[in-house]
This record gives sequence, C-alpha cells and structure tokens, in this order.
Amino acid sequence: MRAFLSTILLLVTPLPLAAVPAAASGVATVTATAETPSLYDDEAGGFANGDDPAIWVHPTRPGRSVVVTTAKEGGLYAYALTGAQLQHVPAQPPPGPDHEPGRLNNVDLVHGFRLSTGATVDLAVASDRGRDQLRVYAIDPAAAAAGRPPLTDITDPSVPFVFNTTQEEVDEAETAYGLAVSGTRVVVSRRHQTRLGLLQLTAAPGGKVTYHSVRTLDLPATFPLPDGTTWVPCGEPGELAQVEGMVVDRAHGVLYAAQEDVGIWRLRADLTGRPVLMDKVREYGRQDTFDPETEECVPGQDRGYGGDHLSADAEGLTIFEDGDDGEGYLLASSQGDDTFAVYDREDNDHLAQFRVAAGTRTDGAEVSDGAMVTSASLGSAFPEGLLVVHDGADTPGDGDREVTNFKFVDWRKVDKAID
Repeated sequence: MRAFLSTILLLVTPLPLAAVPAAASGVATVTATAETPSLYDDEAGGFANGDDPAIWVHPTRPGRSVVVTTAKEGGLYAYALTGAQLQHVPAQPPPGPDHEPGRLNNVDLVHGFRLSTGATVDLAVASDRGRDQLRVYAIDPAAAAAGRPPLTDITDPSVPFVFNTTQEEVDEAETAYGLAVSGTRVVVSRRHQTRLGLLQLTAAPGGKVTYHSVRTLDLPATFPLPDGTTWVPCGEPGELAQVEGMVVDRAHGVLYAAQEDVGIWRLRADLTGRPVLMDKVREYGRQDTFDPETEECVPGQDRGYGGDHLSADAEGLTIFEDGDDGEGYLLASSQGDDTFAVYDREDNDHLAQFRVAAGTRTDGAEVSDGAMVTSASLGSAFPEGLLVVHDGADTPGDGDREVTNFKFVDWRKVDKAID
C-alpha cells in the first residue's frame, strides 16, 4: 500500500460581533468570548500541555454543554461554556518502572453508545500516546447540568495497544497520536509514521469499552515533484511526515487528515480507496535539511511547489455543519502563521483565512494545535455555535514556563469574518 500511494501525483455576555479584515494580508480577525485557565507544562503544573478540544452538546440544556480537552501528561480537562474548570482527570501512570506514563493527545466524541449493561451513553474518546491506547470516558448529562464533574473513565483494563505489540515498542514513542471518530469507529494516526489505523469500539463486560483493529493505511512518505525529483519532508532520522489533526465529515463519509509537513488529505472514512491531497502547505517541496546540533530543520530553497493557504504545520481540522444538506465548512489550523483556513465542505474550495486575535477579554491564539466547532445553539453566549481553539502560547506568561489554554469564539464572529 505504501509503495502504491507514494506514486500518487498530488492531484457571559457576548462581545461585539465585528470582525475586522486585515486588507493587506487578506486575513480577517476575530476575538474570543472566553478562555480556560492557563495550563503549565512543568512539574508544578502537573506537566499539563493543552492540545485538542471536543464540544459535547447537552441534549436538553445546551447552555450546560461541556468542552473536553486533552493536556498530554496532564490528562483530560472538562470546562463549562464560561471557561470555568469542571473536572480534571489525570493521565494513567506508567505501567511499570522505566516505562512511559499516559499522555492524552487528541479527543473526539461518540454519541449513543450502548454498553453491556444496556445503558446508552455519549463517550469522550482520547488517544493516549504515552501508552499507545485509547481511553474512553462516559459523559453524564445530569452531572453536566448540575455543574458537577461529568466524566467517568470506563476503559476496559485489558485494552490492547493500538499500533505496537510489546511495551518495549511502546516506549520507542511510535504510538497512537491523532484521533477522529466515525460513528462507533475511530481513526487513529501513528506518531512519527504515516500510518492511519481504523478501530472498532465494542462493549466489554461490566459497562466498560474496548476496541479492536479493522485495517490500516499508509499515506505517502515521499512525493514526486514536477521537475522529476522526489521530495522527502525534513525530519529527524527515522521519522516520517506524521498526521495529527483529523476530522470525519459524517454526511459525506470522508476523512480529512492533516499531514503536518505536507498538507490536507481527503479520503474515505473507512480507509479504503485512494487518498487525494486537497491542499498543500507552503513549504511543500522545499528540501530542508536536519541539523543534529539544534535538532531543527534548516530551510532550503523554495521551488514554488507549495500551496497558498497553510503554513507548516498543518494541524487541527474541524467541520462546521450548516444544516442537514451537507453544506458548511472545513476549518484547518495553519500553525506556522497562526491562522485558520476555511474551505467549502462540498467542493473543498478555499474561501477565507482568519486568525483569533487579542481582544478586551482574552489574548489571541498562537501556534494552535487542535480545534473543534459546533453549529448547535448553546444558549445566549453562543446562540449560533461555538469554535474552540487551542492556544499554544497563552499570555501573559510566567517567566520561562510553557503555558497553554483554549479560546472560546462565538461562531457569529467567524461567520461575519468569512462572509
């Protein structure tokens, strides 16, 4: 499969809603209505490093909906729509001496899953890149409505590794990374590799949840260029161009996968058929070289083969569903220039570019990883939907501490900006 694919030619009162376009750059700006507390990636902060959000919409009290986010070794957090913390679920400890602890990387939602007890629940499913597993949490609507901690870990104790077979292999860090839900199936990417895996969630005894592998698919690792040469994205020796940001368009049965140094792929959600590279990062085809002293890639000559809308890394992907007829938008985090690209959901034409800038209530969002949007009405603060984005450089900072959080953006502002 890899050899075949590698030959593919890459065919809470709301703020004012004004979005001010930046005419010189063609990039509009929006501001956030709320944000979550700062997370600190050091021992004092519990090594909490924000990454990816999911928005769970309460079925009867939408104003009590919950934003669930990953924080790597810091575990999982749940927030109210005001940004206030409802719950912190620690990551799993190391399975033994000298092994890696849990590191929750990406999260998505499953609706209406039937447990072995007969109960039907919504689930938050997270990729644990430290232990190469999925973690599964039941969401309690009554607890969410009351402002109590809504998440309960119901992962079966015997869940298998996603990509590896031994703990020693897991410790090499080529583990479960990005994640996107498709019904009761979950697409997972592999860190430092181009592989995607499709997993099926199943009910386990005692009201627990487990999973098994359905199939895998390898995206290309090398790319033919128009001048007859072959391009290999720069990385540390032995590491390939990985995928993290992913989203499934349920209406069209399509998976979008952001290969960080390459661009956005469109393929069938069941990992069959031929992937198509729908947009490329600006750096596509630029032969950078890895410097072992700095452990960074030194930019090479830009030969003009890249795209116009994404600056590496291509990161978080999310779908805004505009009604039930398949219309709406695909949003993509362009991490390299702190913007978000907007594509038509049906034909994938690029429509607009915007950034989340500093406002009167919050700072902006920079080096953003994960994002999620919903078109559901979530009460007076977000009556036409909510966009949640990761902020990889929350300000004001605290000295040299790495600090992250999540910004909550009223969809009406984005809609005005991209109109």
